[in-house]
Amino acid sequence: MPFNIDSIYLIYIVVALSAIFAVEAIYLIISRRASYNKSKNDRLAATKDVVGGEAVLVELRRRRGLSTDGKYILPAVSFNRLVVQSGVKLGMFKLIAMCLGLFLITLALVLFVFKQAPWVGIVAGLVAGMVLPFVYLWIARILRQRKFSTQLPDAIDIVVRSLRSGHPIPVALAMVGREMADPIGSEFGMVLDELTYGLSMEEALKNMSYRVGQEDLGLMVTAVSLQAQTGGNLSEVLSNLSTIIRLRFKMRRKVRALSAEGRVSAYGLIAIPLILFCVLWIIAPNYYGDVWENPLVLPLLLSALFWGFIGAIVMYKMVNFKF
Repeated sequence: MPFNIDSIYLIYIVVALSAIFAVEAIYLIISRRASYNKSKNDRLAATKDVVGGEAVLVELRRRRGLSTDGKYILPAVSFNRLVVQSGVKLGMFKLIAMCLGLFLITLALVLFVFKQAPWVGIVAGLVAGMVLPFVYLWIARILRQRKFSTQLPDAIDIVVRSLRSGHPIPVALAMVGREMADPIGSEFGMVLDELTYGLSMEEALKNMSYRVGQEDLGLMVTAVSLQAQTGGNLSEVLSNLSTIIRLRFKMRRKVRALSAEGRVSAYGLIAIPLILFCVLWIIAPNYYGDVWENPLVLPLLLSALFWGFIGAIVMYKMVNFKF
């Protein structure tokens, strides 16, 4: 034989492969269970912590920054809507307390650690306590709406299959709330809870549209509302709507691919000045030493940051299209 292998080595190889396969099987079982727990939406998780369907609905509203009856808490409707649509689960009062804490901590650091003027501390505190949280909520809302838009066609398909099986619309919505992950699972579950405790279908769907703020969802709300008023084959309407949403989503992806070059260029134009500033600060600390104590330096830097922020917004508008 060209290869004379001792049988003991074959046994070692078989034992090693068996151990590898056993470890892999255990890992797959654990990871599958962890992924299932992770995909479980907040509404299903809240049912284990809170007793009673109405209490679950009130708890979910409180986490999202709404009152117990689903209304906005703050008179500043735009900010309240941003908090709700971002999906942040801190609650309105905790969020305001965190913003106030960031403002006070930044103000104290600028005044007592960096020994700057009071107006510098106030400006830095406002940026840390108001601008940065606003940017975070704005980005969180965009990401949440984007994820919701990818889940919406599948959710509509579940509703269509349930309706064609003979189930009423509340049962179809309950299936979406039970089977799908966040953000769409909890939103449809909250619609079912609101239907259970007295709201009409149109009101519950409009509340979900306000909580999400995603434009494709408005098409579904309109279709269900019209069907409730005029009648018709709702499953057929929703099936066509699912196809349209998928085509729009495909078109968005195509436009995003075509605008990728401009978007990357915008990222580079934003990042290069900051990167060069940091590199020069590291490799040549004395480069800015002669002018750093000049009282005009800080206002000029702040104005440069402001106009850079304005330029970033303009470039963002140029490479993101609405259609």
